[in-house]
Amino acid sequence: MRTELFQPLADMTPSPLTCGVDEAGRGPWAGPVTAAAVILDPARPITGLTDSKKLSEAARDRLAPEIRGRALAWAIAEASPEEIDRLNIREATFLAMTRAIAALARTPAHILIDGNALPKNLPAPARAIIKGDLTEPAISAASILAKTHRDAQMKAFCAAHPDYGFSQHKGYGTAAHAEALARLGPCAIHRRSFAPVRLAIETTARA
Repeated sequence: MRTELFQPLADMTPSPLTCGVDEAGRGPWAGPVTAAAVILDPARPITGLTDSKKLSEAARDRLAPEIRGRALAWAIAEASPEEIDRLNIREATFLAMTRAIAALARTPAHILIDGNALPKNLPAPARAIIKGDLTEPAISAASILAKTHRDAQMKAFCAAHPDYGFSQHKGYGTAAHAEALARLGPCAIHRRSFAPVRLAIETTARA
């Protein structure tokens, strides 16, 4: 609905304390959904910011520490697979976003969120921007932090669950992941509310 695109506000003039927010990991069958919030420093611009999906892994890994070092404030938060299953992926994504915003060391004056809807009860006037990670540097920076953090997490999960290939596909629904899920059944970080995982559980139960 159109009413979801904007939280009531008097003024959205750009501010030095404008916070960009984005997520990583809505679509995967496994792992948390991760969100980052970033307040960039206008006095310390960062070259090369764009949607993390448009960047190579090497470029993301180069930019992430630069963002953390130059931003006025940044924070990363997540919602667990259990929370995703309990709430649904949309509400879990909003939960991760609100956690990231709340964890910032500075309170933003304005909030810009990638997408077409806003979480409820945000601490400042907010605007949802479709493809905002391509047009708003603060959202681009948040996209990069969320993506690099989640990718690192999935590589760590691969050490605990080596047979699923999480370091390669990061939990997304690739053919290799589908084969491992069918062969092994779900592990502790799989999202049981997602159809392919639910089917694997049912198939295992019938075997």
